[in-house]
Amino acid sequence: MGKGGIMTRSPANSGRTEPLDADETRALGVVQRFGIVGALLLAFGSLGAGAAPVLNPVLEIPVLRLFTRIPTVSVAIAYTGMGMMVIAWLWLGRFARPGRDRIATQGQVLRTLLPWVLPLMVIPPLFSRDVYSYLAQSEIVRRGFDPYALGPAEALGVADPFTSGVSNMWRDTPAPYGPLFLEIGSWLTGIAGTNVAVGVLLQRLVALVGFGLIVWALPRLARRCGVAPGTALWLGAANPLVLFHLVAGAHNESLAIGLMLAGLELGMRRLAVRVKGEPPPPRAKGELTFIVLGAVVISLAAMVKIHAIVALGFFGVMIARRGKGRIADLAAAAVLMLVVFVTVTLAIGFATGLGLGWISALDTPSKVWSWVSPAAELGQLGGVFGVVLGLGNHTGSIIAILSVLGYAVAGAVTVKFLWDSFHWRYRPLIGLGVSLGAFMMLHVSMQPWWLLWAVIPLAAAAGTSRFRNVATAVSAVLAMVISPPGSPFDGRSFILHQAYVAAAIVIVLAVLITWRRAPILRLPPLPGLPGFLSRLERPKTER
Repeated sequence: MGKGGIMTRSPANSGRTEPLDADETRALGVVQRFGIVGALLLAFGSLGAGAAPVLNPVLEIPVLRLFTRIPTVSVAIAYTGMGMMVIAWLWLGRFARPGRDRIATQGQVLRTLLPWVLPLMVIPPLFSRDVYSYLAQSEIVRRGFDPYALGPAEALGVADPFTSGVSNMWRDTPAPYGPLFLEIGSWLTGIAGTNVAVGVLLQRLVALVGFGLIVWALPRLARRCGVAPGTALWLGAANPLVLFHLVAGAHNESLAIGLMLAGLELGMRRLAVRVKGEPPPPRAKGELTFIVLGAVVISLAAMVKIHAIVALGFFGVMIARRGKGRIADLAAAAVLMLVVFVTVTLAIGFATGLGLGWISALDTPSKVWSWVSPAAELGQLGGVFGVVLGLGNHTGSIIAILSVLGYAVAGAVTVKFLWDSFHWRYRPLIGLGVSLGAFMMLHVSMQPWWLLWAVIPLAAAAGTSRFRNVATAVSAVLAMVISPPGSPFDGRSFILHQAYVAAAIVIVLAVLITWRRAPILRLPPLPGLPGFLSRLERPKTER
């Protein structure tokens, strides 16, 4: 414990480390260039393999329009870029993992990360068509209709340019997003007019704002938890799920998570930390102002996606622990969080004219069952058994029951971690990450990028190698399971198989060439394996 009870060390930052030596710095440069090549390949491949708008502007660009005419090659190029970026990220983790004598600094991780982002800023959407739903639902708001009562097809018409890009499954469903996000989107569609491609780029700009907030808040929160900032940035910001889905896919999770983290950082800026059993420290100047500001920003995040509301509970625990740690302190903090949230919610609803209609549309995502959702797959399996046993196909009923049970279990997990965090058994940020992870994992519509709600807060707070190993492996695998267009390529799934094989061959050759230039990278890239790596690393006398 440091002064005022602030944790200064954790398993993720257990002592003083030295900067990378000359060989490691050169190898880090090779990793950066390897990732840049991957990002460029993904960007070029997206021109023919991305989730392009119906009126694709790439068709009007000489040379680049060639990619739209060679779909198999484009998918192979995109997969090659994806694989290279994942491998580059794993290699970067080798230099950012805790427990090393020398570790990459925050600046080195940022200088490696940012060039990987640049090629992904101006490409067609990748991995899903959700951004077209954002545009259509925002256009509904701009035209004065209710996005929580009408779907794009009903409000705008099937032939409307904004409706044409929306996946068929979402054309008749209301918007599940908060009024703040849709209001911002309505401003953007007003700027874009009927130009869907411009609208996509503007939506990605919003996602980049959220990504910037994540990059800003993550290392600051990590320092408060005793985690090395470079390690937190590597796992939470350079993560391929972030680059692929929040940046390239322009998902609004980017803005919601960014605002949530920024709110926590602002709220903790002047918040004194009390050691359990000691009297509360004196109130710092401006402490209450920053507490309210932080709660407001977190509430704004919930007005983008409601999941961020969980952060208010754990922020309230931080406030209660800063007091005398009594139930009365917890109740007072809960009342303050509730008042701020209700005030912000009513203000946003009144200012946008959308009211509280978003509450009735929160179950919209549940209409689609995701194949990566454990709950949905369990329900599908139950339906199959029902048919085999002659009981009939009750898949829908089983999944509906599992959905309710999932919410109940996730709620119970959240209550447990709120209580345990209040009693100093866990850091509140760890409780936040685990609780959000439970809600995402147990949802029947879970998508790979939803796990970032758990991974990003835990990257700032969790110091155990077990968590980092699991998060690394899961992130690397899930980053590769969604195809660039977000579908089985218009039903021609054989294209994906051919692309995988071609990409694998190119990636293996690229890795072999890179190993020749930087032999140090031949060590296993997966971080957090100190026992195995210690047998492979050079003796200290050779360093």
